[in-house]
Amino acid sequence: MSSPCLARATALPFPRPTHPYTMSDPNSQVSGSPESTSDQDTTVKTVLVIEDEQALALGLRDALEHAGYSAHLCLDGASAAAAIAEHNPDLLVLDLMLPGKNGLDVLRDLRAAGNKVRVLILSALASEEDLLAGFQLGADDYMKKPFSPRELLARVEAQFRRVELDTAPPEMLELPGGIRVDLARLEVHRDGEVLAITPREGDMLTYLIANRDRVVTRDDLLLDVWHYKSANVETRTVDIHIVGLRRKVEPNPSEPTLIQTVRGKGYRWYS
Repeated sequence: MSSPCLARATALPFPRPTHPYTMSDPNSQVSGSPESTSDQDTTVKTVLVIEDEQALALGLRDALEHAGYSAHLCLDGASAAAAIAEHNPDLLVLDLMLPGKNGLDVLRDLRAAGNKVRVLILSALASEEDLLAGFQLGADDYMKKPFSPRELLARVEAQFRRVELDTAPPEMLELPGGIRVDLARLEVHRDGEVLAITPREGDMLTYLIANRDRVVTRDDLLLDVWHYKSANVETRTVDIHIVGLRRKVEPNPSEPTLIQTVRGKGYRWYS
């Protein structure tokens, strides 16, 4: 039996797309199962939005298509794996609170399967622990609802830019407490265990070390690591990444000595 569908003609919170890269038929529909489109240009970056609020999901798709991306929708967590397999996206926009299967479980299964696609998570009421769990599972960024189309596009664009540094640290770091960080493999070796660090944590650690003994502001990190065009966005995402990184590389995460907080300014790698 087919899932209930919502016609594309539904009123949307964002302007209708007019960009030549818009790929979807104006009469196409979405349901709990992945959306289908045809004759897509493979040179266009593909974004899969997994969001159960239909009006928001449609608006996100239209904003992304207007900006030149190939966008697809999935309206529940249970259909996420099939949607990811079908569309092979370059980026996931993933809501945490989904029917059928929550966003954290979707992300956990994704990483367990070895899929390293970049993930931008959405949340309205998620606790800091939920967000931290998302980052530990491999999310690259998050947005708090409600948000503007401009912020969405800025964050999506940032995910498609890579960090480029003039001065890079060695691939293997020897830290106090017998902790070793393998930046090439994105692994932390401590107390006989091997902990994975996310690509975003690796980028941030590389940047902090390259700027060792210098105060790095949140704006620096947003502009140079996240590659936002403007740092005038919420900075909690930086702080949450710092908390997660400290748990992995600090000998005593509750009393950090390597990634130091400089009150009112930002952070400093001290070694």
